Amino acid sequence: MSMSNVFPAEGGCDCKGIRYRLESAPLFVHCCHCRWCQRESGASFALNALIEADQVTLLAGEPELVDTPSESGKGQIFARCPTCRIAVWSSYSGMGPLIRFVRVGTLDDPDLMPPDIHIFTASRQPWVVLPPGVPAVPEYYDRREHWPEESLARHRILLPLIKAQRVASRSGE
Repeated sequence: MSMSNVFPAEGGCDCKGIRYRLESAPLFVHCCHCRWCQRESGASFALNALIEADQVTLLAGEPELVDTPSESGKGQIFARCPTCRIAVWSSYSGMGPLIRFVRVGTLDDPDLMPPDIHIFTASRQPWVVLPPGVPAVPEYYDRREHWPEESLARHRILLPLIKAQRVASRSGE
């Protein structure tokens, strides 16, 4: 089945207070094994689908935005259900609010989005076995080397907006 045949796809938190719909396929899916993601998720890794914020439609509720420290020191914003506290997505300072890192486990059918890459594998739990045939890197990676051309093209459209947002945030606007 082609990935484009499964979208839109819906998801949400445990209590159904937050419901969302992904209007298109994600840009890329990370399985992050860094110690920060392990701590934040309470699990061995975090599985995130990177997607443009305008491709995420909020169907119910309003997530609470929680500023959370990150290893980079720049922080990230978690969108959590104010009732059950489940994190449904986050935004990292590097891409700002224009790209959401949707928690794949909050999809109604999380099987739709297996990881495209395993990152920060140098700090993975030693008993986690990485699947053959899926790229894995010790830390982060070069997007141009791993993302499909369609995702790179979608990202190029956002670059001027991402840069403008960075400038605005640095100047305090």
